Amino acid sequence: MRPLIAGNWKMNLLHADAVALASGLSERRSAEGDPGCDILVCPPYISIPPVASAVSGEAVSLGAQDCHAGDFGAHTGDVNCAMLKDAGCDYVIVGHSERRADHGESDEFVCAKAAAVIAAGMTAIVCIGEKLDEREAEKTLERVAAQIAGSVPEGATADNLVIAYEPVWAIGTGLTPTVDQIAEVHAEIRARLASCAGNADGVRILYGGSMNPGNAAEILAVDNVNGGLVGGASLKLDDFWSVCSAAS
Repeated sequence: MRPLIAGNWKMNLLHADAVALASGLSERRSAEGDPGCDILVCPPYISIPPVASAVSGEAVSLGAQDCHAGDFGAHTGDVNCAMLKDAGCDYVIVGHSERRADHGESDEFVCAKAAAVIAAGMTAIVCIGEKLDEREAEKTLERVAAQIAGSVPEGATADNLVIAYEPVWAIGTGLTPTVDQIAEVHAEIRARLASCAGNADGVRILYGGSMNPGNAAEILAVDNVNGGLVGGASLKLDDFWSVCSAAS
């Protein structure tokens, strides 16, 4: 299947910098041709409109880093899926480990958000992954299986669902699992999806956790790794393009 390389910009970049990065990525895509993958950028909420104007949907897709599970209403500070769709988003990240840890988001809460994303006609990128103590206790596969069962909503298919595996202990640390460890977890994810997603063999499973130009090619060559959810390396045009190019 065609890989997806998604840039999660987190709480970074002011308007001018976000537009410059998005424009540069779109221009690089036009100048150098298809890198062999779908490219997605997920800026902070406030930068979604200017970034939408700076990218071409065919060259670079647009997504959000989170959403509210509900409809319009009295939810100060939140943004719902209809708003994100209206702003030009095709994808929404839900259940990122930082949201789960910093905001106490449960699998049930993540599942409700993913269902709202799908209902709005977008694709949900559902994040799962183990903490260091779970890895050391050899509970990684158990944890991942539980998160898939609890976070993937009814009606999920290969057309509206992406899974991102992020070992929490590797995010932003420069540490990465071995390719054998990544292969083991991604194989488990693929097997578990068979019971909760339509056309499970077609669901893209991304690896997230300190992916960069130096390790992208090796990780992306692993069975059942169908792209990457890229953090820090997505904030620099050359680095992000290098990761995208490695997907081919």
